Amino acid sequence: MEMLSPSQVEAFKGVQQRLAPDLLNRVLTASVEAVYPARASASHWNFDLPSHAADEALGADATDAMRRALVATWVLEMAERVETAALPVEVHELYPFWLDKLAAFLTEAADGDAEYDRDHYAKDVRFALVLSVPGAKTQTIDLSSPMGPGQVVRNGRDGYGWSQVLAYAKAQGWKKPWLEVHTESRHTDDFTEAGWDRAWATAAAICKTRPELAGMIGSSWFYDPPLETISPRLAYLRVNPLKGGAFIIHQGPAPIHSERCGATSPTRRAMIESGEYLPRSWLVAWPKSTLIPWAEARKAALAAEEKQAA
Repeated sequence: MEMLSPSQVEAFKGVQQRLAPDLLNRVLTASVEAVYPARASASHWNFDLPSHAADEALGADATDAMRRALVATWVLEMAERVETAALPVEVHELYPFWLDKLAAFLTEAADGDAEYDRDHYAKDVRFALVLSVPGAKTQTIDLSSPMGPGQVVRNGRDGYGWSQVLAYAKAQGWKKPWLEVHTESRHTDDFTEAGWDRAWATAAAICKTRPELAGMIGSSWFYDPPLETISPRLAYLRVNPLKGGAFIIHQGPAPIHSERCGATSPTRRAMIESGEYLPRSWLVAWPKSTLIPWAEARKAALAAEEKQAA
């Protein structure tokens, strides 16, 4: 299966070749040793565990140059993993974009010996091992994430509603894995309503090929109900899934949510600093029983629009 373009192959090999031969040999050895523990930890709630497994295989003295070379090595081998994963066309058609972005990112960082941000590294390890796949141009999708019943019960106990328990039970959410969406801050091309709808639709396509899944979840301050009036342009992030049959679970405030919520909006930042607004994280859960029909209706509507425009 040909997946990488010649220029992409050249870029990823170039990242490897910046290492001295002895260090590259360590990376190549780690690229074999780390695969099993990284994949075995992928479904844990801790998103970073696969990258921790990679670091353990690299050794305590691993440098960021070695980490970049490890990701590049796995990407050069990922075509077989993608084929084995039997992913739908909605995922495959996004790979050229994502591979171009990753090749450029690793090359630029290697040229300047830049620090490898830990969140970026965690995401890149998962991407290269096909533990996460493209959902749109700004969103990746984890292929297996847990959603335990404790937070669903706490949501009702704390006064945020008990109807979610029924929806969770109907989806058999405690015993089935979920897809989980993540935002990629390095390229926000699709951080739009259409982009997010595409990500949800990609999740539906994956669910159709994997009957063991419960649906898709996402966890962020994006879904905080007050944003509907504070930042109306972001209301679609919560409203669209809810209209399509999703439900939301309250997770609560934390400094990281306040930091991220205020980072891109002076208005929100001022409200947070004054104490007028305390951002809270919410988990959106969209069961496949409603996600797939929503995606099919969206596809039909887009086709009708194209036909009308032709």
